[in-house]
Amino acid sequence: MAVTIDPIHQFELKTLVPLGHIGSQQLAFTQSALYMFAAVGVIALITIVATASRAVVPGRMQALAEIFYEFMEDTLHQATGDGGKKFMPLVFSLFMFVLVLNLFGMIPYAFAVTSHLIITFGLAALVISVVVGYGVYKHGAHFFGLFVPSGVPKVLLGILVPIEVISFISRPISLSVRLFANMLAGHIAMKIFAFFVVQLLLAGAWSVLSPLPLFLTIALTALEFLVAALQAYVFATLTAIYLNDALHPGH
Repeated sequence: MAVTIDPIHQFELKTLVPLGHIGSQQLAFTQSALYMFAAVGVIALITIVATASRAVVPGRMQALAEIFYEFMEDTLHQATGDGGKKFMPLVFSLFMFVLVLNLFGMIPYAFAVTSHLIITFGLAALVISVVVGYGVYKHGAHFFGLFVPSGVPKVLLGILVPIEVISFISRPISLSVRLFANMLAGHIAMKIFAFFVVQLLLAGAWSVLSPLPLFLTIALTALEFLVAALQAYVFATLTAIYLNDALHPGH
């Protein structure tokens, strides 16, 4: 009997603790929420342990934490200048949160939280909300000059301003879809190639071909670890770039 595979089944949300209903909508504590709490716990534990001694000559854990922090600090400074230092806790937290969740998803049979669009969109919406909120707080109505390109004839503003507004609105969409699509596609591909290995091993004489998808699965897994780290970096970098608009609105 043929064995079928459902690569989408791994992304199914499962209720761990039901929390009631709001109208027809069920509220529940799912494995996605559990992984997010676990990610926060791991990050907090690593940070506390790494900074506990505050040694002049750092140990391995402290050195690793300092490398990550300085790396993101440099990334933020390049995007925003000195004025962006106040956003370092936000950018560093987002980077570590996405990175740990991505790495959690690489554990066999674990749940890939960032493969759900609602999660990545929520993070992106948080970023854009901070950009707009701080921009209006700091610059008032001048912040909306972000949508008015300088040096452009007034007759063209009726065309360019809507384009700028649409471009700005699309930021949380592109920021969230980029992370979601990469993680979703990678996990589906790994599932399919792993299934091919099992099928070929059970295919009699054709089992001699099983090393091929096995090697591809190993290579794809290594690539996915790279993608997991790269997508966390890209998310944090784009966040820093968008925050620059809140600090320095206008063109």
